[in-house]
Amino acid sequence: MALRFPEDFLWGASTAAHQVEGNNTNSDFWLMENLEGSLFKERSGSAVDHYRLFKEDIALLSSFGLNSYRFSIEWARIEPEEGQFDRAAIEHYREVLLACRNNNVTPIVTLHHFSTPQWLIREGGWESPETPARFARYCSHVMKELGELIPYVCTINEANISIGIAKIIKRHQSGGSQAQVGINTDNMSQMQKYFMALGQAFGVHPQQVHSFLGARSEKGLEVIFKSHLEARSAIRRISPNTQIGLTLSLYDIQSIPGGEEHAAHAWHEEFLQFLPYMEDDDFFGLQNYTRTVYGPEGLLPIPVEAEKTQMGNEYYPEALGAVVRFVSKHLEKPIMITENGIATDNDERRIAFVDSALKGVQACISEGIPVIGYMHWSLLDNFEWQLGFSKTFGLIEVDRTTQERKPKPSAYHLGSIARNNSI
Repeated sequence: MALRFPEDFLWGASTAAHQVEGNNTNSDFWLMENLEGSLFKERSGSAVDHYRLFKEDIALLSSFGLNSYRFSIEWARIEPEEGQFDRAAIEHYREVLLACRNNNVTPIVTLHHFSTPQWLIREGGWESPETPARFARYCSHVMKELGELIPYVCTINEANISIGIAKIIKRHQSGGSQAQVGINTDNMSQMQKYFMALGQAFGVHPQQVHSFLGARSEKGLEVIFKSHLEARSAIRRISPNTQIGLTLSLYDIQSIPGGEEHAAHAWHEEFLQFLPYMEDDDFFGLQNYTRTVYGPEGLLPIPVEAEKTQMGNEYYPEALGAVVRFVSKHLEKPIMITENGIATDNDERRIAFVDSALKGVQACISEGIPVIGYMHWSLLDNFEWQLGFSKTFGLIEVDRTTQERKPKPSAYHLGSIARNNSI
């Protein structure tokens, strides 16, 4: 018997501006990628040229059978210098939103997805107490111009990402292996030189380069909380019909006997401490890719025999349903799955992953949990930050020499599920 989803379920895919648009020259990441000795494996350059080819990409998404598209508006394009708003950039994103409307696609807009204007980093970045007001001002400008076209908005993508980054750094400092740490730590002197160069490029002390993808102090985490609250308040005043949420990246946090306390602490750090700041949100954006397992001594390594993705994550699609259930016990709000997927060059494994993940979601819905949508990560193979273009998450392959789009079987498979509203 086919498992049915609600008739108004949002079926879609996600992207992030810096990863797909190309030539995002006023962002902090552009500067970091292009420094001599950069830790980025390659530069984003023209990426997959989505800034020019967005109409084609949205039409493709619709042709698969998907009815929603989650994408981000790039702050560094809208406000390239503080207080200077770029009319052409606003009109570009108006065209993106209209392309969604013309293809009967519901847009879900993220206002900050990791990349930040260079000027904000010079002014203290995501540790500055002035950042919440600056972020709210940008959000206000976008919503005044475009709010009537935006039914759903995520203020900040993965507001908890710095907590995971801090754990990675801590594992390295305590002598964890490269596999446990999750980053290449072969050349720490190169990293030190790079951070010195970063400071010079931004015109601040190296320790004062506070991009979004960095470890936060307690004060910096408070900046994230306040940025969401002030943005939400501004959006509500300007665009009261827009539904507002926040996205968090959540592992399915498990434990073996003796690891329960470690797991409970991880749930608090990565999710529960954010609950007070989401009380007045309209929905929650849930992002999940895999699980973590804790034992008596802390985080356990992935079993040697486990299947792994290109990102080094355990292939574990069952994680999604488990996380939906955990979230629903603590947060009485509609849940939108804003990211879920895998990096793999084996599209059959992507299809199997989607099927297993969605069976878990449907089981949650049948239990009465209000899941309102599923956005696959990602629509296109794209620029995976420091790792470059080698990690293939997309439903669509891109030949970057020609920018030709090549939909994968998984795109049509997910579209078929969406058309039939069942799996």
